[in-house]
Amino acid sequence: MLEILALVYLSRKMANLAERKGLNRSTWRLYTVLAWIGAELLGIVLSFLITDEIGVTLLFAYGFAIGSYFLLKSSLSKRPGIADASFEFEQQAQQ
Repeated sequence: MLEILALVYLSRKMANLAERKGLNRSTWRLYTVLAWIGAELLGIVLSFLITDEIGVTLLFAYGFAIGSYFLLKSSLSKRPGIADASFEFEQQAQQ
């Protein structure tokens, strides 16, 4: 249950960042969810190759999932933002 709440919160944060960059909010929310689930499954598979312990498996799964969020956020943060359409003298007149 907490994982779902975390995923909802993080996908909202990613959508807000995408909106500031001028990109589609829904697309980046979907990317966040897919990256989270994919990385979590990868963590589970890799942990089972190493050990049979459930606790270690959960740590791997959540570690990979959180890592995928930060990698995706870093990728989105590096994209250029929306160019300001107003002219410099218009901004000075408004002040």
